[in-house]
Amino acid sequence: MDPWELRWVDATTTAELVTAGDVTAAEVVEAAIARAEALQPQLHFLVDDCFDRARARAAGPLGGPFAGVPYLVKDMYDVAGLATRWGARFGAFAGPAEANAPQVDAMESAGLVILGKTALGEVGYLPTTEPLDQPPTRNPWDLDHSPGGSSGGSAAAVAAGVVPVADAADGGGSIRIPASACGLFGLKPSLDRLVGEQQLAGGYPLTVEHCLSRSVRDSAALFATMERHPAPGGLPEVGRVTAPSTRRLRIGVLSHSLGGARPHPEVAAGIEATVTLLESLGHRTGEARYPFATEAVMGDFGLFYAASALGVARMVEEIAGVEPDETLMEPFTLAMAAMARDLPNEELEAARARLQDVAPRYAGTFDDWDLVLSPVTVTPPPPIGFINGGVAMDDLVGRIGGYADYTVLHNIVGAPAMSVPLWWTADGLPVGSHFAAAAGDERTLFELAYELEAASPWADRHPPVGP
Repeated sequence: MDPWELRWVDATTTAELVTAGDVTAAEVVEAAIARAEALQPQLHFLVDDCFDRARARAAGPLGGPFAGVPYLVKDMYDVAGLATRWGARFGAFAGPAEANAPQVDAMESAGLVILGKTALGEVGYLPTTEPLDQPPTRNPWDLDHSPGGSSGGSAAAVAAGVVPVADAADGGGSIRIPASACGLFGLKPSLDRLVGEQQLAGGYPLTVEHCLSRSVRDSAALFATMERHPAPGGLPEVGRVTAPSTRRLRIGVLSHSLGGARPHPEVAAGIEATVTLLESLGHRTGEARYPFATEAVMGDFGLFYAASALGVARMVEEIAGVEPDETLMEPFTLAMAAMARDLPNEELEAARARLQDVAPRYAGTFDDWDLVLSPVTVTPPPPIGFINGGVAMDDLVGRIGGYADYTVLHNIVGAPAMSVPLWWTADGLPVGSHFAAAAGDERTLFELAYELEAASPWADRHPPVGP
Protein backbone atom coordinates (compact mmCIF):
# COMPACT_ATOMS: atom_id res chain seq x y z
CA MET A 1 0.00 0.00 0.00
CA ASP A 2 1.28 3.47 -0.90
CA PRO A 3 1.73 5.20 2.49
CA TRP A 4 0.45 8.46 1.06
CA GLU A 5 -2.70 7.00 -0.51
CA LEU A 6 -4.96 7.60 2.52
CA ARG A 7 -3.17 10.72 3.70
CA TRP A 8 -6.19 13.01 3.42
CA VAL A 9 -8.94 10.48 4.14
CA ASP A 10 -10.69 11.21 7.42
CA ALA A 11 -11.08 8.75 10.29
CA THR A 12 -14.72 7.97 9.54
CA THR A 13 -13.98 6.91 5.97
CA THR A 14 -10.83 5.05 7.04
CA ALA A 15 -12.84 2.94 9.51
CA GLU A 16 -15.49 2.29 6.85
CA LEU A 17 -12.80 1.06 4.41
CA VAL A 18 -11.34 -1.25 7.06
CA THR A 19 -14.75 -2.61 8.07
CA ALA A 20 -15.69 -3.22 4.43
CA GLY A 21 -12.46 -5.09 3.82
CA ASP A 22 -11.22 -2.66 1.17
CA VAL A 23 -8.03 -2.21 3.18
CA THR A 24 -6.73 -3.93 6.30
CA ALA A 25 -6.04 -2.21 9.61
CA ALA A 26 -2.45 -3.47 9.32
CA GLU A 27 -2.03 -1.70 5.97
CA VAL A 28 -3.54 1.53 7.29
CA VAL A 29 -1.33 1.52 10.38
CA GLU A 30 1.84 0.63 8.46
CA ALA A 31 1.18 3.50 6.05
CA ALA A 32 0.67 5.92 8.95
CA ILE A 33 3.94 4.77 10.53
CA ALA A 34 5.73 5.39 7.22
CA ARG A 35 4.28 8.91 7.06
CA ALA A 36 5.28 9.57 10.66
CA GLU A 37 8.85 8.48 10.02
CA ALA A 38 9.04 10.57 6.83
CA LEU A 39 7.66 13.79 8.34
CA GLN A 40 9.09 13.66 11.87
CA PRO A 41 12.49 15.13 10.85
CA GLN A 42 10.78 18.24 9.49
CA LEU A 43 8.00 18.71 12.03
CA HIS A 44 9.21 17.14 15.32
CA PHE A 45 5.67 16.28 16.39
CA LEU A 46 6.47 12.89 17.97
CA VAL A 47 8.24 12.43 21.32
CA ASP A 48 7.87 8.65 21.67
CA ASP A 49 6.46 5.85 19.57
CA CYS A 50 4.95 2.41 20.14
CA PHE A 51 4.98 1.26 16.54
CA ASP A 52 5.44 -2.43 17.37
CA ARG A 53 2.54 -2.28 19.82
CA ALA A 54 0.43 -0.63 17.11
CA ARG A 55 1.34 -3.28 14.57
CA ALA A 56 0.36 -6.02 16.99
CA ARG A 57 -3.01 -4.39 17.69
CA ALA A 58 -3.69 -3.83 14.00
CA ALA A 59 -3.00 -7.51 13.28
CA GLY A 60 -5.65 -8.66 15.74
CA PRO A 61 -9.43 -8.26 15.77
CA LEU A 62 -10.62 -4.67 16.21
CA GLY A 63 -14.10 -3.35 16.86
CA GLY A 64 -15.74 -0.03 17.52
CA PRO A 65 -16.56 2.97 15.34
CA PHE A 66 -12.87 3.76 14.66
CA ALA A 67 -11.61 0.24 14.01
CA GLY A 68 -8.13 0.43 12.51
CA VAL A 69 -7.75 4.22 12.63
CA PRO A 70 -4.22 5.31 13.62
CA TYR A 71 -4.09 7.77 16.52
CA LEU A 72 -1.60 9.76 18.59
CA VAL A 73 -1.90 10.67 22.29
CA LYS A 74 -0.66 13.93 23.78
CA ASP A 75 2.26 13.30 26.13
CA MET A 76 0.35 14.23 29.28
CA TYR A 77 -1.71 11.02 29.45
CA ASP A 78 -0.48 7.51 30.25
CA VAL A 79 -0.11 4.89 27.54
CA ALA A 80 1.07 1.55 28.90
CA GLY A 81 4.74 1.00 28.17
CA LEU A 82 5.53 4.64 27.37
CA ALA A 83 6.82 7.31 29.74
CA THR A 84 4.64 10.38 30.29
CA ARG A 85 7.04 13.33 30.26
CA TRP A 86 4.72 16.38 29.93
CA GLY A 87 7.17 18.07 27.55
CA ALA A 88 9.30 18.79 30.62
CA ARG A 89 12.95 18.63 31.57
CA PHE A 90 12.02 16.71 34.70
CA GLY A 91 10.32 14.15 32.46
CA ALA A 92 13.68 12.37 32.37
CA PHE A 93 12.70 10.89 35.75
CA ALA A 94 9.56 9.26 34.32
CA GLY A 95 9.49 5.52 33.80
CA PRO A 96 7.13 3.60 31.51
CA ALA A 97 3.48 3.76 32.51
CA GLU A 98 2.19 0.46 33.84
CA ALA A 99 -1.35 0.98 32.52
CA ASN A 100 -3.36 3.19 30.21
CA ALA A 101 -5.17 6.24 31.48
CA PRO A 102 -8.96 5.62 31.53
CA GLN A 103 -9.54 7.68 28.41
CA VAL A 104 -6.82 5.79 26.56
CA ASP A 105 -8.61 2.54 27.39
CA ALA A 106 -11.80 4.10 25.97
CA MET A 107 -9.96 5.18 22.82
CA GLU A 108 -8.67 1.67 22.23
CA SER A 109 -12.12 0.21 22.90
CA ALA A 110 -13.38 2.46 20.10
CA GLY A 111 -10.89 0.78 17.74
CA LEU A 112 -8.24 3.51 17.61
CA VAL A 113 -4.68 2.23 17.19
CA ILE A 114 -2.18 4.33 19.12
CA LEU A 115 1.13 4.98 17.36
CA GLY A 116 2.85 7.11 20.01
CA LYS A 117 2.96 10.33 22.02
CA THR A 118 2.90 13.91 20.66
CA ALA A 119 4.90 16.94 21.72
CA LEU A 120 3.82 19.77 24.01
CA GLY A 121 5.68 22.58 25.70
CA GLU A 122 6.65 22.15 29.36
CA VAL A 123 3.50 21.13 31.29
CA GLY A 124 1.43 22.74 28.53
CA TYR A 125 1.75 26.23 30.01
CA LEU A 126 2.51 28.07 26.76
CA PRO A 127 0.46 28.52 23.55
CA THR A 128 3.32 27.12 21.44
CA THR A 129 5.16 23.78 21.37
CA GLU A 130 8.83 24.51 21.94
CA PRO A 131 10.23 22.56 24.90
CA LEU A 132 13.77 23.83 25.36
CA ASP A 133 15.38 20.37 25.53
CA GLN A 134 13.81 19.23 22.25
CA PRO A 135 13.62 20.65 18.72
CA PRO A 136 10.56 22.90 18.36
CA THR A 137 7.48 21.45 16.72
CA ARG A 138 6.93 23.23 13.42
CA ASN A 139 3.84 24.19 11.48
CA PRO A 140 3.39 22.23 8.22
CA TRP A 141 1.89 25.34 6.61
CA ASP A 142 5.18 27.20 7.18
CA LEU A 143 8.10 25.58 8.98
CA ASP A 144 9.28 28.93 10.32
CA HIS A 145 6.07 29.29 12.34
CA SER A 146 4.60 27.61 15.38
CA PRO A 147 1.72 25.11 15.15
CA GLY A 148 0.38 26.68 18.35
CA GLY A 149 0.14 24.87 21.63
CA SER A 150 0.12 23.24 23.84
CA SER A 151 -1.30 20.43 21.65
CA GLY A 152 1.00 21.46 18.80
CA GLY A 153 2.46 18.03 18.18
CA SER A 154 -0.98 16.55 17.57
CA ALA A 155 -1.96 19.51 15.38
CA ALA A 156 1.13 19.28 13.20
CA ALA A 157 0.62 15.52 12.71
CA VAL A 158 -3.03 15.85 11.69
CA ALA A 159 -2.45 18.88 9.47
CA ALA A 160 0.39 17.11 7.64
CA GLY A 161 -1.70 13.99 7.05
CA VAL A 162 0.20 11.62 9.34
CA VAL A 163 -3.03 10.62 11.10
CA PRO A 164 -6.60 11.82 10.47
CA VAL A 165 -7.31 12.69 14.11
CA ALA A 166 -5.22 13.02 17.28
CA ASP A 167 -5.56 13.60 21.00
CA ALA A 168 -5.53 17.12 22.44
CA ALA A 169 -6.18 18.77 25.79
CA ASP A 170 -7.22 22.33 26.59
CA GLY A 171 -6.58 24.20 29.85
CA GLY A 172 -6.63 27.69 28.37
CA GLY A 173 -6.94 27.22 24.61
CA SER A 174 -4.68 24.26 23.88
CA ILE A 175 -7.13 22.54 21.53
CA ARG A 176 -8.42 25.68 19.85
CA ILE A 177 -5.13 27.57 19.41
CA PRO A 178 -3.32 24.77 17.50
CA ALA A 179 -6.50 24.07 15.52
CA SER A 180 -6.46 27.71 14.41
CA ALA A 181 -2.73 27.69 13.66
CA CYS A 182 -2.87 24.47 11.61
CA GLY A 183 -6.16 24.79 9.71
CA LEU A 184 -8.00 22.10 11.69
CA PHE A 185 -11.29 21.69 13.49
CA GLY A 186 -10.96 21.72 17.27
CA LEU A 187 -13.77 21.66 19.82
CA LYS A 188 -13.15 22.11 23.55
CA PRO A 189 -15.91 20.30 25.48
CA SER A 190 -17.67 21.42 28.64
CA LEU A 191 -15.95 20.54 31.89
CA ASP A 192 -16.20 16.83 32.80
CA ARG A 193 -18.23 16.11 29.65
CA LEU A 194 -15.98 13.32 28.34
CA VAL A 195 -14.42 10.23 29.90
CA GLY A 196 -11.02 10.87 31.41
CA GLU A 197 -8.95 12.07 34.31
CA GLN A 198 -9.48 15.60 35.61
CA GLN A 199 -6.47 17.89 35.37
CA LEU A 200 -6.32 20.76 37.88
CA ALA A 201 -4.34 24.02 37.76
CA GLY A 202 -3.56 25.09 41.29
CA GLY A 203 -6.61 23.17 42.47
CA TYR A 204 -8.92 24.86 39.92
CA PRO A 205 -10.57 22.59 37.31
CA LEU A 206 -9.61 23.99 33.91
CA THR A 207 -8.38 21.25 31.56
CA VAL A 208 -10.51 19.09 29.30
CA GLU A 209 -9.51 16.59 26.62
CA HIS A 210 -10.83 15.88 23.15
CA CYS A 211 -9.17 15.85 19.74
CA LEU A 212 -7.98 17.71 16.67
CA SER A 213 -9.39 16.60 13.32
CA ARG A 214 -9.73 17.62 9.70
CA SER A 215 -13.45 16.85 9.51
CA VAL A 216 -16.29 17.87 11.81
CA ARG A 217 -17.80 14.40 11.71
CA ASP A 218 -14.65 12.79 13.11
CA SER A 219 -14.72 15.13 16.10
CA ALA A 220 -18.46 14.65 16.62
CA ALA A 221 -18.19 10.85 16.41
CA LEU A 222 -15.29 10.64 18.85
CA PHE A 223 -17.11 13.04 21.19
CA ALA A 224 -20.15 10.73 21.20
CA THR A 225 -17.93 7.71 21.84
CA MET A 226 -16.20 9.39 24.81
CA GLU A 227 -19.25 11.14 26.30
CA ARG A 228 -20.06 10.40 29.95
CA HIS A 229 -23.46 8.89 30.72
CA PRO A 230 -25.24 10.32 32.57
CA ALA A 231 -23.95 13.78 31.77
CA PRO A 232 -22.38 15.59 34.74
CA GLY A 233 -24.01 18.45 36.59
CA GLY A 234 -27.41 18.05 34.99
CA LEU A 235 -26.13 18.95 31.51
CA PRO A 236 -28.17 17.68 28.56
CA GLU A 237 -26.63 14.68 26.84
CA VAL A 238 -25.37 15.44 23.35
CA GLY A 239 -25.07 12.09 21.62
CA ARG A 240 -23.77 11.83 18.07
CA VAL A 241 -24.42 14.96 16.02
CA THR A 242 -24.43 14.07 12.33
CA ALA A 243 -25.81 17.08 10.43
CA PRO A 244 -26.47 20.81 10.60
CA SER A 245 -29.64 22.25 12.05
CA THR A 246 -32.22 24.34 10.24
CA ARG A 247 -32.35 26.67 13.24
CA ARG A 248 -31.05 30.17 12.53
CA LEU A 249 -28.83 31.52 15.29
CA ARG A 250 -28.21 34.83 17.03
CA ILE A 251 -24.43 35.19 17.04
CA GLY A 252 -22.75 37.96 19.00
CA VAL A 253 -19.35 39.16 17.77
CA LEU A 254 -16.52 40.32 20.08
CA SER A 255 -14.38 43.11 18.69
CA HIS A 256 -11.66 43.02 21.38
CA SER A 257 -9.70 40.29 23.13
CA LEU A 258 -10.20 39.53 26.82
CA GLY A 259 -7.23 41.77 27.61
CA GLY A 260 -8.59 44.58 25.44
CA ALA A 261 -6.39 44.08 22.36
CA ARG A 262 -7.61 44.57 18.81
CA PRO A 263 -6.86 41.67 16.47
CA HIS A 264 -4.18 41.77 13.79
CA PRO A 265 -5.60 43.01 10.44
CA GLU A 266 -5.35 39.52 8.88
CA VAL A 267 -7.23 38.03 11.84
CA ALA A 268 -9.84 40.79 11.73
CA ALA A 269 -10.31 40.12 8.01
CA GLY A 270 -11.01 36.48 8.81
CA ILE A 271 -13.70 37.40 11.33
CA GLU A 272 -15.29 39.86 8.89
CA ALA A 273 -15.40 37.12 6.26
CA THR A 274 -16.94 34.74 8.79
CA VAL A 275 -19.62 37.29 9.68
CA THR A 276 -20.42 37.71 5.99
CA LEU A 277 -20.67 33.94 5.58
CA LEU A 278 -22.94 33.58 8.64
CA GLU A 279 -25.28 36.30 7.43
CA SER A 280 -25.42 34.77 3.95
CA LEU A 281 -26.64 31.58 5.64
CA GLY A 282 -29.41 33.45 7.42
CA HIS A 283 -27.87 33.80 10.88
CA ARG A 284 -28.15 37.13 12.70
CA THR A 285 -25.03 38.82 14.03
CA GLY A 286 -24.38 41.83 16.21
CA GLU A 287 -21.83 43.25 18.62
CA ALA A 288 -21.50 41.35 21.90
CA ARG A 289 -19.88 42.20 25.22
CA TYR A 290 -19.35 40.04 28.26
CA PRO A 291 -21.03 41.49 31.39
CA PHE A 292 -17.88 41.42 33.54
CA ALA A 293 -14.32 42.77 33.53
CA THR A 294 -12.48 40.36 31.26
CA GLU A 295 -9.04 41.86 31.99
CA ALA A 296 -9.48 41.02 35.68
CA VAL A 297 -10.47 37.48 34.71
CA MET A 298 -7.19 37.10 32.82
CA GLY A 299 -5.21 38.20 35.88
CA ASP A 300 -6.97 35.76 38.20
CA PHE A 301 -6.51 32.94 35.69
CA GLY A 302 -2.77 33.63 35.69
CA LEU A 303 -2.61 33.19 39.46
CA PHE A 304 -3.88 29.63 39.17
CA TYR A 305 -1.36 28.75 36.49
CA ALA A 306 1.36 30.12 38.78
CA ALA A 307 -0.02 28.02 41.64
CA SER A 308 0.06 25.01 39.33
CA ALA A 309 3.73 25.68 38.53
CA LEU A 310 4.50 25.83 42.26
CA GLY A 311 2.82 22.45 42.70
CA VAL A 312 4.95 21.06 39.87
CA ALA A 313 8.12 22.50 41.45
CA ARG A 314 7.31 20.83 44.76
CA MET A 315 6.66 17.52 43.01
CA VAL A 316 9.98 17.77 41.16
CA GLU A 317 11.80 18.56 44.40
CA GLU A 318 10.31 15.47 45.99
CA ILE A 319 11.32 13.27 43.06
CA ALA A 320 14.79 14.72 42.49
CA GLY A 321 15.66 15.39 46.13
CA VAL A 322 16.86 18.91 45.36
CA GLU A 323 15.21 22.27 44.82
CA PRO A 324 14.55 22.49 41.07
CA ASP A 325 16.71 24.76 38.94
CA GLU A 326 17.01 25.31 35.19
CA THR A 327 18.42 21.82 34.72
CA LEU A 328 15.05 20.44 35.86
CA MET A 329 12.51 23.11 34.87
CA GLU A 330 12.39 25.84 32.25
CA PRO A 331 12.93 29.47 33.32
CA PHE A 332 9.30 30.47 32.72
CA THR A 333 7.96 27.59 34.84
CA LEU A 334 10.42 28.44 37.62
CA ALA A 335 9.43 32.11 37.48
CA MET A 336 5.74 31.27 37.80
CA ALA A 337 6.48 28.99 40.75
CA ALA A 338 8.49 31.75 42.45
CA MET A 339 5.61 34.18 41.95
CA ALA A 340 3.18 31.72 43.57
CA ARG A 341 5.48 31.21 46.58
CA ASP A 342 5.05 34.88 47.44
CA LEU A 343 1.28 34.79 46.92
CA PRO A 344 -0.76 34.84 50.16
CA ASN A 345 -3.29 32.02 50.40
CA GLU A 346 -6.10 34.48 50.96
CA GLU A 347 -5.28 36.21 47.65
CA LEU A 348 -5.56 32.93 45.74
CA GLU A 349 -8.83 32.10 47.47
CA ALA A 350 -10.19 35.56 46.66
CA ALA A 351 -9.26 34.94 43.01
CA ARG A 352 -11.04 31.58 43.15
CA ALA A 353 -14.22 33.24 44.42
CA ARG A 354 -14.07 35.88 41.69
CA LEU A 355 -13.61 33.27 38.96
CA GLN A 356 -16.44 31.14 40.31
CA ASP A 357 -18.65 34.22 40.17
CA VAL A 358 -17.93 34.61 36.45
CA ALA A 359 -19.79 31.42 35.40
CA PRO A 360 -23.37 32.61 36.09
CA ARG A 361 -22.58 35.97 34.52
CA TYR A 362 -21.12 34.26 31.46
CA ALA A 363 -24.29 32.18 31.21
CA GLY A 364 -26.32 35.39 31.11
CA THR A 365 -24.63 36.30 27.82
CA PHE A 366 -26.71 33.59 26.17
CA ASP A 367 -29.97 35.26 27.10
CA ASP A 368 -29.24 37.52 24.12
CA TRP A 369 -27.09 35.29 21.92
CA ASP A 370 -27.00 31.62 20.97
CA LEU A 371 -23.25 31.72 20.32
CA VAL A 372 -20.43 34.24 20.59
CA LEU A 373 -17.90 34.66 17.75
CA SER A 374 -14.37 35.98 18.16
CA PRO A 375 -10.89 35.26 16.83
CA VAL A 376 -9.04 32.35 18.41
CA THR A 377 -5.82 34.35 18.66
CA VAL A 378 -4.87 38.02 18.35
CA THR A 379 -2.36 37.34 15.56
CA PRO A 380 -1.62 34.62 13.01
CA PRO A 381 0.76 31.84 14.17
CA PRO A 382 3.96 33.36 15.62
CA PRO A 383 7.45 32.59 14.35
CA ILE A 384 9.45 29.82 15.98
CA GLY A 385 11.35 31.20 18.98
CA PHE A 386 8.98 34.07 19.70
CA ILE A 387 7.15 32.31 22.56
CA ASN A 388 9.03 29.70 24.58
CA GLY A 389 10.10 29.08 28.14
CA GLY A 390 13.53 30.66 27.66
CA VAL A 391 12.28 34.15 26.78
CA ALA A 392 12.70 36.72 29.58
CA MET A 393 9.63 36.73 31.82
CA ASP A 394 8.49 40.31 31.19
CA ASP A 395 8.85 39.93 27.43
CA LEU A 396 7.19 36.52 27.43
CA VAL A 397 4.12 37.65 29.37
CA GLY A 398 3.59 40.45 26.85
CA ARG A 399 4.05 38.11 23.91
CA ILE A 400 1.59 35.57 25.30
CA GLY A 401 -1.02 38.28 25.85
CA GLY A 402 -0.39 39.61 22.36
CA TYR A 403 -1.11 36.19 20.84
CA ALA A 404 -3.36 33.97 22.99
CA ASP A 405 -5.92 36.26 24.59
CA TYR A 406 -9.40 34.96 23.68
CA THR A 407 -9.68 31.38 24.89
CA VAL A 408 -9.08 31.09 28.66
CA LEU A 409 -12.55 32.30 29.67
CA HIS A 410 -14.24 29.10 28.51
CA ASN A 411 -11.94 26.97 30.65
CA ILE A 412 -12.71 29.13 33.68
CA VAL A 413 -16.48 28.73 33.27
CA GLY A 414 -16.40 25.15 31.97
CA ALA A 415 -18.15 26.02 28.70
CA PRO A 416 -17.58 24.55 25.21
CA ALA A 417 -15.99 26.45 22.34
CA MET A 418 -14.54 25.57 18.96
CA SER A 419 -12.09 26.77 16.33
CA VAL A 420 -13.29 26.43 12.74
CA PRO A 421 -10.76 26.81 9.85
CA LEU A 422 -12.39 29.45 7.67
CA TRP A 423 -9.55 31.84 6.76
CA TRP A 424 -5.97 31.81 5.50
CA THR A 425 -3.68 34.84 5.48
CA ALA A 426 -2.05 36.25 2.34
CA ASP A 427 1.07 34.30 3.35
CA GLY A 428 -0.90 31.05 3.54
CA LEU A 429 -1.16 30.69 7.32
CA PRO A 430 -4.47 29.41 8.76
CA VAL A 431 -6.55 31.58 11.09
CA GLY A 432 -9.50 30.01 12.90
CA SER A 433 -12.84 31.51 13.87
CA HIS A 434 -13.80 30.91 17.49
CA PHE A 435 -17.37 30.13 18.51
CA ALA A 436 -18.36 29.83 22.17
CA ALA A 437 -21.58 28.47 23.67
CA ALA A 438 -23.28 28.16 27.04
CA ALA A 439 -22.09 25.31 29.25
CA GLY A 440 -23.38 22.00 27.92
CA ASP A 441 -24.35 23.26 24.46
CA GLU A 442 -21.89 21.35 22.29
CA ARG A 443 -24.77 20.34 20.02
CA THR A 444 -25.27 23.89 18.71
CA LEU A 445 -21.54 24.18 18.03
CA PHE A 446 -21.33 20.89 16.12
CA GLU A 447 -24.45 21.70 14.09
CA LEU A 448 -23.06 25.09 13.06
CA ALA A 449 -19.67 23.54 12.28
CA TYR A 450 -21.28 21.09 9.87
CA GLU A 451 -23.04 23.97 8.14
CA LEU A 452 -19.86 26.04 7.85
CA GLU A 453 -17.89 23.04 6.60
CA ALA A 454 -20.41 22.58 3.77
CA ALA A 455 -20.62 26.30 2.95
CA SER A 456 -16.86 26.98 3.03
CA PRO A 457 -15.06 23.62 2.69
CA TRP A 458 -11.50 23.30 3.94
CA ALA A 459 -10.84 19.60 3.29
CA ASP A 460 -9.12 20.29 -0.04
CA ARG A 461 -6.63 22.76 1.51
CA HIS A 462 -3.39 20.99 2.32
CA PRO A 463 -0.10 22.34 3.71
CA PRO A 464 3.04 22.38 1.56
CA VAL A 465 5.03 20.01 3.80
CA GLY A 466 4.99 16.54 2.32
CA PRO A 467 7.06 13.77 0.76
